[in-house]
Amino acid sequence: MKTLIAAYSGVLRGTGSSILSALQDLFSITWLSRSKVEKQLQVISVLQWVLSFLVMGVTCSVILMYTFCTDCWLIAVLYFTWLVFDWNTPKKGGRRSQWVRNWAVWRYFRDYFPIQLVKTHNLLTTRNYIFGYHPHGIMGLGAFCNFSTEATEVSKKFPGIRPYLATLAGNFRMPVLREYLMSGGICPVNQDTIDYLLSKNGSGNAIIIVVGGAAESLSSMPGKNAVTLRNRKGFVKLALRHGADLVPTYSFGENEVYKQVIFEEGSWGRWVQKKFQKYIGFAPCIFHGRGLFSSDTWGLVPYSKPITTVVGEPITTPKLEHPTQQDIDLYHAMYVEALVKLFDQHKTKFGLPETEVLEVN
Repeated sequence: MKTLIAAYSGVLRGTGSSILSALQDLFSITWLSRSKVEKQLQVISVLQWVLSFLVMGVTCSVILMYTFCTDCWLIAVLYFTWLVFDWNTPKKGGRRSQWVRNWAVWRYFRDYFPIQLVKTHNLLTTRNYIFGYHPHGIMGLGAFCNFSTEATEVSKKFPGIRPYLATLAGNFRMPVLREYLMSGGICPVNQDTIDYLLSKNGSGNAIIIVVGGAAESLSSMPGKNAVTLRNRKGFVKLALRHGADLVPTYSFGENEVYKQVIFEEGSWGRWVQKKFQKYIGFAPCIFHGRGLFSSDTWGLVPYSKPITTVVGEPITTPKLEHPTQQDIDLYHAMYVEALVKLFDQHKTKFGLPETEVLEVN
């Protein structure tokens, strides 16, 4: 009897040890480690933004149209009624939300690459500014993170300056997406909006314009540092009309995070892209990054390559109500020179060889 009890106790002790061992093994599984969890949160934070960029506007439009055919039709009617009265809000700077700009998701977004913002000169709050952002890349990830969120502390680095990232006006015709964009301080890239911000919104405004736009995105590829700028002079004309300082800004690594299929000039693919660019305002790119769960598979998640955005020295401009072409050409040449100089001064700090040359197209 004693032997049986002893054996039974041994089994219980063994069972306890086995359970304890199993629990220890469970908590030592690599996917539960803090670093792994943080990495997955970073991937998810980037993916949600990519999906928002690509499909949020269309998805919300379809949902609202469907809502009209359901018992919840009143919700859709109320939203569209309010939309009519609120239609011009994006043209007046939108509705910036410091709460949204400070979401923790943007810090995970920043750390995924990582993204950093480098300040080289102070900006006066008594002036207004137009930042030329280069290059566009596929999605302008550095522009969004640095100027539409507080993840890289843009407000602390440039105190008293309100950044407005300018993007396609068509995005603000999409229900719900327009609210999401405005909350980050994003505005339409059109003359009415820029005129308003630079003339009726006081001083300390910084409008970030991705000068190369859709044309530049078509040449975005890893290892290439090229900007579409030689014939882009509209932003200089706007700066002169309002006496806003021009600020060259270059993002090292922006072209490294996605790979895309480059169509040769004259090919059918390039023809389609140019038609979209001409009539719709954007050029469809065939691109890929990594997969959601593995960097060895293809997907929509960008590759985790460092992006460093360097903000250069402001170029002071006079206020000319009717700038001549000679005036525009002069300050455009000054801007191009300043951008190339900025690139050359910082290229070796971020992994580029001394011999690397910025290609200005």
